[in-house]
Amino acid sequence: MIKFYTKLVLSVAFNLLLFNSSFAQFNRPIGAASGGMAHSSVMQSGNWSNFDNQAGLTELKGISAGLYFSNAFHLPELGTKAFALASPMGKMSGIGLNYTYFGYELYNESKFGLAYAMKLGKKFSAGIQLDWFSTRFGGEYGHTGTPVGEIGILSNPIENLYIGAHVFNPWFAELTTTGNEKAPTVFRLGVGYNFSDKVLFTIETQKDIDLPVVFKSGIEYNPFKGIFFRIGASSNPTLLSFGAGYRLKNIQIDFAYSNHQTLGYTTQIGLSYTFITQKKK
Repeated sequence: MIKFYTKLVLSVAFNLLLFNSSFAQFNRPIGAASGGMAHSSVMQSGNWSNFDNQAGLTELKGISAGLYFSNAFHLPELGTKAFALASPMGKMSGIGLNYTYFGYELYNESKFGLAYAMKLGKKFSAGIQLDWFSTRFGGEYGHTGTPVGEIGILSNPIENLYIGAHVFNPWFAELTTTGNEKAPTVFRLGVGYNFSDKVLFTIETQKDIDLPVVFKSGIEYNPFKGIFFRIGASSNPTLLSFGAGYRLKNIQIDFAYSNHQTLGYTTQIGLSYTFITQKKK
């Protein structure tokens, strides 16, 4: 019993230190490619838009599946696993299915999401996602389940410039029937610019309505076909990140490391595969 409480308390403590938020984290950053850029990714598109900004699912070039794993501070109890599947629906829309699991047997969180995105013109897309979030405690403490939503927009107003915005939990979903605790509502706004075919720069701001503003920025460098190097930084807490990726035909693998100023390193890895490739006009 003492071991049980010790592990539970340590898990909660690290959760709070790492994310500077409430116990349940809900919208954990997912994706090793974006992880190398401090998750400054709300303006990017593709399969991982399942987690960042569902509007980016309109830019899919084929049916795509991805697996992700991160190990915070090299502690097994703070591991995150995720799966994403996405498919275009013609030339104007896309759909996504995703699942995230964090924790271990004494405390864990899971989120299941269904997403849909549609182009609203040549330069503008919008997306929506419905989630089911659950928190489970070990022993006799049981679990809770909460429906949550997400909405996002993505714009390409001029060549090489991308603007993205996303809101997690726009309707202030409640965690308990008494209304004493609500799921966090988080706003993200970011801009990305391709300085050339080889260099992408991103900058993003994130605001949980109950927490200080977070600033993120990242750079991706593509020196050779299929090779990517990434760096990034964010505030609150201060994080420095770097990563690399390799793409071979329909397969892409990405690695990332981030360094928390107090707690140390987090390792991330992602694997993606595109089953069908289609040309988009």
